[in-house]
Amino acid sequence: MQRLNFPIYNFRFKNNENKVSIFDEIRKKFIILTPEEWVRQHVVHYLINEKKYPRSLINVEKVLMINGLRKRYDVVVFNPDGSIHILVECKAPEVKISQATFDQIARYNMTMQARFLKVTNGLHHYYCQMDFENEKYEFLKSLPDYKEIY
Repeated sequence: MQRLNFPIYNFRFKNNENKVSIFDEIRKKFIILTPEEWVRQHVVHYLINEKKYPRSLINVEKVLMINGLRKRYDVVVFNPDGSIHILVECKAPEVKISQATFDQIARYNMTMQARFLKVTNGLHHYYCQMDFENEKYEFLKSLPDYKEIY
């Protein structure tokens, strides 16, 4: 797999019937390794190892309903009270981050109300902090560490 713009992590891999899988620390199972999954697993390890978010507050690939349609988010970090702290949208490295990508995460966030957003293709990362009162957002250099928040 392609080298991404993240620290190097130790992943567990499994090869079954010529399909490589990667172990997901959150879902506690092996997932078929696609380019997008490669990015998603780096994001999970980044949140745990660099930003120090507890595994228990991280959720990966769940379905949500938006305007009556079933959509699937990539990664969510919850606050201890159950509200959503961070929403992450992952794309494969060959997918360019565009306005359409930001529109997608913005649509999701109308329902989810996350305070922070991250959009990444593994090579380029974009971070925003939401200001719901003034209906705007501010780009950030990085996500806050867990200890900065709690």
